[in-house]
Amino acid sequence: MALENLFINDNKTLIHAWKLITLNGKNIVFCVNDDNKLTGVLTDGDIRKYLLETENYHVLVKDIMNKNFVYATHKEDKVSIMTKMNSRISIIPIVNDDFILVDYFEHKIDMYIPIAIPNLGGNEFNYLMDAFLSTWISSKGDYIKRFEKGFAEFCFQNNTESYGIAVSNGTVALHLALVTLGIGPGDEVIVPDLTFAATINAVLYTGATPVIVDIEEDSWCIDPNEIEKAITPRTKAIIPVHVYGQPCNMDRIMEIAKKNNLYVVEDCAEAHGAEYKGNKVGTFGNISCFSFFANKVITTGEGGMCITSDPNLAEKMRILRDHGMSKTKRYWHDFVGFNYRMTNLQAAIGLAQLERIDFILEEKEKLEKLYREKLKKNPLISFQKNDFPERKKITWMISVLYDGDKDKLTNNFIKNNIEVRPFFYPLSDMPIYKEYARSCSVSKEISAKGLNFPTNKIVNIELIDKIDNCL
Repeated sequence: MALENLFINDNKTLIHAWKLITLNGKNIVFCVNDDNKLTGVLTDGDIRKYLLETENYHVLVKDIMNKNFVYATHKEDKVSIMTKMNSRISIIPIVNDDFILVDYFEHKIDMYIPIAIPNLGGNEFNYLMDAFLSTWISSKGDYIKRFEKGFAEFCFQNNTESYGIAVSNGTVALHLALVTLGIGPGDEVIVPDLTFAATINAVLYTGATPVIVDIEEDSWCIDPNEIEKAITPRTKAIIPVHVYGQPCNMDRIMEIAKKNNLYVVEDCAEAHGAEYKGNKVGTFGNISCFSFFANKVITTGEGGMCITSDPNLAEKMRILRDHGMSKTKRYWHDFVGFNYRMTNLQAAIGLAQLERIDFILEEKEKLEKLYREKLKKNPLISFQKNDFPERKKITWMISVLYDGDKDKLTNNFIKNNIEVRPFFYPLSDMPIYKEYARSCSVSKEISAKGLNFPTNKIVNIELIDKIDNCL
């Protein structure tokens, strides 16, 4: 962690301090004057407490910082510094003889490492406050339009006319897409066995019958060969899931869909920015669906998006999303619709996230490279394949297969305050979905071995070494 991300001039505003805290991931900034002398410290808790008591978020740092704080000098050794640490103080500034900030010390042995942390180091706070002060806090507002347009253009890369339809979460994005395409009772929709339950639940919401098929052993994505075997006269759609940031084999899937006159709804919840043959996922199907849950590449807290290049589908989705109400005759309903709308407050956060999506993806990719380099000699670990010539996966989570006792390993992580998560259970293993499944031996094997490691901005070499020691 560079020191410049941990200190702030005490003449800056609270907003500047908040941005720096979200960027450094340490929950604190050290405050200095124009001569770089340490004058105080400010934590995220201090900021939250202040904002609960006042609306003045332009207050200067020096007016609210803690002036009575713990620090160390550059002459102190580690033992001396450690005596100043306690359960409330895990990081302290270090100064020289002139009280100029020169370094910091952090004690992380008992620090809990979560699997994911939202990266909120941009304009999120500014845009959110702007939306709040505008009073457009519900399902109308400029940020919704800007976020919809910007995200669709990010996916389609301005190569074609595109449309974004913001919704309240990724699950309803899938449901909205299927309903818009006319999927309903009597229809079959093919889904992969290794995916989050939202994929199959959305099919069941429509009254259609899901058909669960196996995955490719090397990509962990839906197997086109299994799709072909599962097609019947009742099949109406395929939902390829770009699982754990890995693109599916979209050439084969689109070829199968065209041959059999099937719709394709891409589930891109975990793959913002991933590419297949130079085109971003989400640009192949009739409609594509994204999630902006807090652990996704970019987030709106909760939220989702449908994107399409078909203006007629886009218009129908907007109507269905908004209670099925006529766009020209208020309170007149042409369809039985849904309240699947995103709020302007959520979209404000989403737009700020979208401005930094390339940076966020780059940082995640760097972290994965660090993991791969540090753990490459461990014979029990194999990383998600990332060298398909036609597929450019992104890093959503650091996803690996572990060839040892996964339960024992997970307990080791728990003891060390490190959160790891298993892969999704195969849908075919769960009694509520079992009747819809074909043979899915590959997904069962991958799921049994799969683990996701912490993938966030506070992970560094030391933490990865600690993870390696747990293996």
